[in-house]
Amino acid sequence: MKKKVLSVFIDESGDFGNFNASSPYYYVAMVLHDQSIDISDNIKNLEEHLERVGYPQHAIHTGPIIRKELFYKNDLMETRKALFNSLFHFMRKIDLHYICPKINKAECKNDRIDYIAKLSKAISDELKKHFDYFDLIINYYDNGQNELTKILTSVFTTLFSNVEMRKVRPVDYKLFQVADLICTMELTNDKAERNAFSKSELEFFHSPHDFKKNLYKQLAKKKL
Repeated sequence: MKKKVLSVFIDESGDFGNFNASSPYYYVAMVLHDQSIDISDNIKNLEEHLERVGYPQHAIHTGPIIRKELFYKNDLMETRKALFNSLFHFMRKIDLHYICPKINKAECKNDRIDYIAKLSKAISDELKKHFDYFDLIINYYDNGQNELTKILTSVFTTLFSNVEMRKVRPVDYKLFQVADLICTMELTNDKAERNAFSKSELEFFHSPHDFKKNLYKQLAKKKL
C-alpha cells in the first residue's frame, strides 16, 4: 500500500518572554495536507482574488489584518475583510486538517527551559493522539523562532522515522498562511471565551458570539 506523504505547515503565536495576562497562551498550529490531494485550482482562485483586491503575490497575515497594522494600516475595513475572507474560505473549501497544541504560560516558571519542556510535551502528546495519521512527513516552517525550530526537529524526529524539515517563505505557500490564520483564530477564540476582545477585534468581528458562531464553528470542523 502506498504511503501517504503528509505536508505539515507550522506557525506559532506567542513568544518565550515573560507571562502576560492579556496574552497567556503559546500556540503552535500545524496544518496537515495529504500531498495526493490536488489544490492547485484553489490556489489559483485565491491568487486571482488577491490580485483583484490589490495584493498580488502577497502573504496574508491575519493578525495585522484584524489590528489594521503593517501593510494594512491604510486599508479600509472592506479591503481587510476581503483579504481575511479570501484566506478563510480557501481554508474552508479544501481537504485539510489541523492540530494546535498550546501551553498556558501562567503554568510555567517564566524561564525558557520550562517553556521548552512544556511546549515539547504538548506537541508530543498531540501528535501521539493521531500517530496513525502520519506516514512520510514533510514539515514546513519559516524558522521564525529558534527555540521552536529546535523543539519541532527534536519531537518529530523522535516520534517518526520518515521526516523532512524544510524552511519556507510564507509568500510561497498558501497553507503556511493558513497556519498563521489558525493561530490567530485559536487565540481569538480563547479571548472570546473570556469575553476579552480588544477594540480591533470588536470592530472586525462585532462580538465574541458572532465570531464563534460565524467563523470559529467552521474552523473547528477542520480540527483533527
